[in-house]
Order: sequence, then C-alpha cells, then structure tokens
Amino acid sequence: MRTYELMYISAPNTAVDDISKLNTQLEQIVSERGGTVTRIEDMGRRNLAYRINKFDDGIYTLLYVDGSGVEIAELERRLRVTDFVIRHITVRTDEDMKRAAKMKAKRKSVAAPRDTASDDDQDDDDDGEDLDD
Repeated sequence: MRTYELMYISAPNTAVDDISKLNTQLEQIVSERGGTVTRIEDMGRRNLAYRINKFDDGIYTLLYVDGSGVEIAELERRLRVTDFVIRHITVRTDEDMKRAAKMKAKRKSVAAPRDTASDDDQDDDDDGEDLDD
C-alpha cells in the first residue's frame, strides 16, 4: 500500500460548498478504486508565492491517500478539469517515511552508547573531594 499527499489550491472566490462537494467526489473516486482517504485537512486561505490566474491568494486543501496508485491518475485528471482549482500536486510519501524511520533507528542506536558513556563520566568526576579548600 502506498501513501500519497495530494494538495490543491482553489480560487479565493470559491464557495465552501463547492470545495466540500469536490472533497466528497475525490473520496468516492479513491474508495471505488480500492484506496482510502485517511485524512482531509482544510488549511484555509493563504497568500500565494506568486500570482496565479490573477489571484494573489487561494484556499488550500490537503488529502492523505492510501492506495495502490491507480486512483491518483483519476484524481489528477479530475482536478485538472475542475474550474476553480488553480494548482494541484501529488507527492508519494511512503518511501520518505520508510527512509526517515530507518534514519531515526540508526540515530537511536548510535546515541544509545553515547548516553551510557556520558553517565559513566559523570560518576568518575565525583570522587568525594571538596573543591572549596
């Protein structure tokens, strides 16, 4: 099972009902093709880095999709033909998450001997002498 993040930017004059209707359509497309939408984040209205189609800001929506990959082509096609969507991007994140988990485990194994060595050094410094003499 692969994990994807799909973000799209809607025009700032888009009604909330239109965005929610599109979200339900996207969820149906994913479920029909055997995937699941794990989470939908409405990130709200934000400024764009540069002007797109005479808009300076847009409404951002982020979908987290688990699936085989066949549903992504249909989602992107649907977003391309939707009039109020001005930009969209899909990123496969499962490989990045595996790589991050592997690096985290490696860091943890390297840090474990270092932690025990620093505890031993602190015990050696305290030999019972007063330094105030």
